Amino acid sequence: MGKAKPASHTAAELAKKAKDATVNRGGGNKGIEDRKGGVAGHAKFQCPSCGQAVPDMKTGQAHWESKHSKQPFVPEDWKDKHAEVGGVTTQGTFVVGSKKVKHK
Repeated sequence: MGKAKPASHTAAELAKKAKDATVNRGGGNKGIEDRKGGVAGHAKFQCPSCGQAVPDMKTGQAHWESKHSKQPFVPEDWKDKHAEVGGVTTQGTFVVGSKKVKHK
């Protein structure tokens, strides 16, 4: 390695690569649909009382105790939005860092 080339990557460069690999952006209309999670959305469950979307039942229980504490918590009443649309979301379709890049 010569003097003009740095021996390692900078912290800013590594942070940008990590962000690009995990953040959805771009893609036009398909990108918008992806960021919304398709028909079901990325959150799996929906509160039967107020319609709030939550990712898992533990978060749902915390939501229930915070917002609807006067009523009993019944997990069976919660809608599984992913099961209603076939169990599929669009998560990760348009992540910039997932594209294969050929180095020349």
